[in-house]
This record gives sequence, C-alpha cells and structure tokens, in this order.
Amino acid sequence: MGLRCGIVGLPNVGKSTLFNALSNAKAESANYPFCTIEPNVGVITVPDERLQILEALVNPKRVLPTIIEFVDIAGLVKGASKGEGLGNKFLANIREVDAIIHVIRCFDDPNIVHVAGGVDPVFDKDVIDTELQIKDLESVDKKLAKSERSAKGGDAVAKKEVAALQKFKAALEAGQNARAVEATAEELEAVADLQLLTIKPVIYVANVDEASAITGNAHTAALQAHVTQEGAEVVLVSAAIESQIAEMEDPEEKEMFLGEYGLTESGLNRLIRASYTLLNLITYFTAGVQEVRAWTIHKGDKAPAAAGVIHSDFEKGFIRAEVIKLADYQEYKTEVKIKEAGKMAVEGKEYVVQDGDIMHFRFNV
Repeated sequence: MGLRCGIVGLPNVGKSTLFNALSNAKAESANYPFCTIEPNVGVITVPDERLQILEALVNPKRVLPTIIEFVDIAGLVKGASKGEGLGNKFLANIREVDAIIHVIRCFDDPNIVHVAGGVDPVFDKDVIDTELQIKDLESVDKKLAKSERSAKGGDAVAKKEVAALQKFKAALEAGQNARAVEATAEELEAVADLQLLTIKPVIYVANVDEASAITGNAHTAALQAHVTQEGAEVVLVSAAIESQIAEMEDPEEKEMFLGEYGLTESGLNRLIRASYTLLNLITYFTAGVQEVRAWTIHKGDKAPAAAGVIHSDFEKGFIRAEVIKLADYQEYKTEVKIKEAGKMAVEGKEYVVQDGDIMHFRFNV
C-alpha cells in the first residue's frame, strides 16, 4: 500500500524548494534513496528506527522500508479552477493523490516577490481553498442535476444522493471544504466517485525562516489560529535548512548541523511521519534472514487484510498469524528463544494488527 501526497501552494512560497530538498535527501538506507518517477514525482522512505533495531537482531540480506510518493504540483494561481495558468491540468493531478501537503509562506524576504504583494498565510490558504472549492462545486452540481432527474422518476437511491449532494453543495457555497462536512458513511459514498479535492486530508506546512524553525513566528501563529477549526496539523519547516541538510551524506554531520539550530531531527522527517499518520496508517514488519521489511496497512486492519498486502494468496488462504512484539525480540534475541519463552502469539482471522507487530503468516491455497 503506497501513500501518495501532493504538494500544493501558490507560486514563490517555497514549494519547489521543499520538493527539491526531498528529492536530494539521502534515505536512512543507502539502498533506497529518493528516486524520481517522473519530473515531478519522487519516492522517499519513511524513517523508522525499528527497522534498524530489527536489522541488528536478524542480520538480513536486505532491509526494505515503507515509502511515500510525493507529487510536486505546479503552483496554483487565482482562477486556476477556470483554467488560469495550468490550472485544469494540476487540479486533475490533485485528484490522484491520497493527501495534500499545502505549503504556505511564513517568512519575510524582500528579495522573493509574493504574488499578492505581501506575506499573508491566511490569504494564501484561502486562495487555494477557494479554487479547489469552486472545482468541487462544479462536480457536485453536475452530479446533482443528474440525480435530481432520476429522483423525480422515483429512484429511491437517487433521492438519497440528492440529499447528500445538497449537503455538500451548501458547505462549498459557504466557503467550507468538503472535509468539514459532518457526513455519514452513506453520504460519503454518494460523493465518492467525484473524488472531491477538498475532501482529501491536508497538512499545512509553514515554510519559515531559519530563526523560526522551532518556535514559529507571527505568521505561523496566524495560520495555526485560522486552521484550528479544521483540526488540521501545521508542521514548521524551514526549506532553507532542509536544502542544506539534503546535501549532507554523513549522519553525524547532519546531527551536528541540526543541533546548531536546536533541532533533533529534520522538518522533512516530521513531515513524512505526519503524512503517514494523516491517513490513519500503521506499520507492521516481517523479519527473516532474506529481508526485514516494513508493510503499510490501515489502523484497525485484521490479520488477513494485513497478509493480503504482501500477496492476495496470503489473504485468501489465511490460516493464522504468528506475532512477536519488538520488545520481546529485543529481550530474547531469536525466534527460537521467543517461542521457548512463550512470547510468540498465535492469532486468528479476528486479530487486529498493532503498529510495530512482527508477523509471520501461515496460509494454504
């Protein structure tokens, strides 16, 4: 299961600098650096110290972390929903991502022109929101007209769709994002085929100057206050710092550099983890002499579904899962000793996989 995040923002907010920092960043494992799939798409590994712990214990031939795909979506401008700039193309790109990383300028620099003439993170956020809302409203109106015709003909399903669509239409017309609508599962199903842009989960990245990388500034405070009602996370990132870190290959050099700014880890690592968490995803591991590997599943997934991420046959023919906790692996060192100590659990189809589980599946097809 791959996670695909689209990076959006107005021109000159540091969006491309952030993406370039990601593209130059050295992954924790030299075998799995960031790679570019297309000119504006790249893949980077999710930092997870548990992989290093398992690697030291198992000594496998290879280690495979879980990954995130980042898509650099060209700067949107006011009027994008009507085709201004390259609006239609990039609005279409947003439809294909799982989550949105909205980069907002929160630094002052007279040498970098702001499209609106001055730094105003709330204005920036609202411009992007408005363009996406307008596009969503077009999609809702189009389906609503069709559903209303069917409802008049006595279609019971269409009548329910009309009610759901009208609910989203009202919110969008009021300047709200679709994700703010308190919708039932049935109502969400009514708009699922529309792939609404503003229904996607979002993280706001406040691109700050180097001095504001830890505590933020007046701009980030204004942004945080503005998005509080959404319950969305604001991640402070200094693209200038990240660009320098991305050029460093020596982990100790990175650590020393971060320490000079009072940071314990890069902003990109925090962004990657926040993105991974945003969609309610967790990680489980498989561990053997051939490979130690991280697998991505949804929180709440049961053992057969988790097995299916490896191969569909694992899910179809699922018999049981053997589960080890990392703390027990660290204590007993080997699977043999873990079994002898009675610390390997045997779980069935109803077992809900926990973040960090080390699993071995038994199946028959």
